[in-house]
Amino acid sequence: MEQPTASMLVIGDELLSGRTHDANMHHLANELTEIGINLSEARFIRDDDDAIVSNIIELRTKFDYLFTSGGIGPTHDDITTDCVAKAFGRQVSVRSDAFKILKKYYDEKGIELNEARLRMARIPETADLIENTISGAPGYVIENVYVMAGVPRIFQSMLKTILPNLKKGSPTLSLSVKLYKGEGDIALELEKIVRKFSELSFGSYPFNEKGVHGTNIVIRGKDKELMIKAKEKILILI
Repeated sequence: MEQPTASMLVIGDELLSGRTHDANMHHLANELTEIGINLSEARFIRDDDDAIVSNIIELRTKFDYLFTSGGIGPTHDDITTDCVAKAFGRQVSVRSDAFKILKKYYDEKGIELNEARLRMARIPETADLIENTISGAPGYVIENVYVMAGVPRIFQSMLKTILPNLKKGSPTLSLSVKLYKGEGDIALELEKIVRKFSELSFGSYPFNEKGVHGTNIVIRGKDKELMIKAKEKILILI
């Protein structure tokens, strides 16, 4: 079975300045791996119209899915929606369906739906809404582009609603082997194992525990029996 591919565009000056820590890419990668979709590329970009538009056009063409996070809130620097509309050549306006959702949410909270909050009801034409069970303001999907919030709790909630509708592949399995040897000590023998098990992928991750150097070897693939055989070969390196 051919594996669907995905990319992610993480948008926001605050991420690149270090003021905000991103958790969404890690969560997305884990969730997609579980359903057999390969997250093949992720990019972090600033709040810049040209950068957002060009990256959307490129990534939605290159991969089966593109997921974005950030830039769909009520403030002046939330420009993602206008950029998505531009990338698709669509008009954007306050949509009645999104307006009703926000009106109901803020009425129940006893909060005014002011002009700033109304910005979150601006949705490109023909887009389908993505439910937001946390704060009301919806995300949306146009073709293969899923536009979601940057707040991790909201992003995770939105992702949960769309995962069942995605085309799935066979999940990637993983096995981990912990060796108390440095990468330099095992590199040559590990290379032979990697060549022998070409259907699998191997990752080598050094660590240091109380002054002792070691290497975690992570084996990934679809064939569990083959992965176990590879693990047995690696264990010999101990």
